[in-house]
Amino acid sequence: MIARALLLATALIAASSATAVAQTPETFANRNVIAAPVLRANVQVSGDLVRIGDVIDNAGSAAQIAIYRAPDLGTTGSLPVAQVLNTLRTHQVIGVDSRDLKEISVTRLARALEGKDIELQIVRALERRNGLGDGANLSLTFDRDPGDVKLDAGFTGAMQASIVRYDNRTGRFDVTFEIGNENGAAAAKLRFTGTAIETVEAAVLVRNVERNEILKSSDVVVERRPKAEAGADAAARDRAVGMQARRQLRAGQAIRIADLVKPDLVQRDQNVILVYEAPGIYITMRGKSLENGTEGDVVNVMNLQSKRTLSGTVIGRGQVSISPASIAPATSRLPQTSDTTSSLGATQPAPVAVATVSSPVAPKTE
Repeated sequence: MIARALLLATALIAASSATAVAQTPETFANRNVIAAPVLRANVQVSGDLVRIGDVIDNAGSAAQIAIYRAPDLGTTGSLPVAQVLNTLRTHQVIGVDSRDLKEISVTRLARALEGKDIELQIVRALERRNGLGDGANLSLTFDRDPGDVKLDAGFTGAMQASIVRYDNRTGRFDVTFEIGNENGAAAAKLRFTGTAIETVEAAVLVRNVERNEILKSSDVVVERRPKAEAGADAAARDRAVGMQARRQLRAGQAIRIADLVKPDLVQRDQNVILVYEAPGIYITMRGKSLENGTEGDVVNVMNLQSKRTLSGTVIGRGQVSISPASIAPATSRLPQTSDTTSSLGATQPAPVAVATVSSPVAPKTE
C-alpha cells in the first residue's frame, strides 16, 4: 500500500504504567471465557494516537493503551504486521490472530473546512458591521491564505464567531471562530486576519475617451471596484452608454455620473432645422446653431433666411423648436410666396403664409 508513512515514533506509554492486559497466558488458555484478539486490516482513528483497541478486536482492558502516533489529519499510513505484534507483546497482549496479514492501514479521520466556506463565514460575521454593507459586496484579502483547514473528526460543531473586530478606517478585520467537540474536549479556535473592502459594480472604460466624446457600448465594461474608488455616484453601464464625456477620461477608470452629460444634439455653427409648431400649423426653416446644446437646452440660433437671431429649445439631433413669441415679429414682415411650407388643421378658414424658406420642406408626418 502506497501511503504516507506513519510517524512510527511509538508513543508507547511506559509498560510500568500500563499493566492492563488483553489476555495473559493464563487467561488465554480458557478460550470459552475470553475470545481471542484478532488483528484488523484497516484501522480508522479520530485522534492523534493509535491505541490497542484500534488495531485489534477483543482487546479487553488493554484497549485504551496508546501504542503509536496517528498519521496526519486526513491521511493514511501503513504498519508491518510483525512490528505491530511485537509492540502488542510488550504490553502482554499475546495470542493475536494476524489472519495472515502482512501489513495494516491506519487512517486518521478528519473534518475538512474548505477555504471558500471559511471566507463565507467571515463575510457573514462582518456584514453590516461598523459601516460595512451587504456581505455580497465584501471582498476579503487574508494576511495568510487559510486554504483548507483540517480538524479532528470529533470537532463536529458549527463555526461560531466568538471575536469579531473591524476598523472601517483601515479596513482591517480580526475574526476568531470556536468549533465544539462532540467528545467533550475543548473547542477548537480558528483565527483569521486581513482586510475587508466593500465593492460596487461600476462601469469601467476600456479606452481613453476625449472630452465631449459619446460613449459606445464597446467602450464600457462592468467590474467590481472598491466603493471608495468608484464613489457614491458610480454610473451603471446602461446609463453610461450613449452619454457624452464631460471631461477627458482614461482607460480603466470607473465612470461616475458626474463625468457624464447628455450628448449634444446640436453643435455650434451647425446647420439645423428650425421648427415652428402651433395648433394647426407646422413650419420648418433652415438655421444655424450659435452654441452647443443637448435635449431640452435653450440655445441661440440664426434664421438663415432673415438673418435674425432667435432662441429655441433643442428637441432632437439637428432640430430646434422655435416658440411663437420668437417667430411672430419676423413672420409678420414676410411676404407670401409659393416657397412657403405650412400645414393647417381642418378648422382653419384659409391658408396663411407664415415663413419663407429657400427650399420646400415636407409637412410633418403625424
